[in-house]
Amino acid sequence: MAKVRLFASARVAAGHGTDVIDAATVADVLEVARDRYGEQFTDVLSTCRIWVNGEDAGLDTAVGPDDEVAVLPPVSGGAT
Repeated sequence: MAKVRLFASARVAAGHGTDVIDAATVADVLEVARDRYGEQFTDVLSTCRIWVNGEDAGLDTAVGPDDEVAVLPPVSGGAT
């Protein structure tokens, strides 16, 4: 079961910042997350980067019980 961490708008859309999902790949984790969190989360997810254990990950990246999958929406900011 991979630990899933959700940040910024992904956290808001899901209603919480962490979860545990039993899945074999990043694609599987995201499929479960879409089903679990609904349409608003699915919309946010389309703009997100996915990292596994602090590294950029593809949909086919394997995940296991000791892995952390982070869902990172784009951020902006800085001084104006």
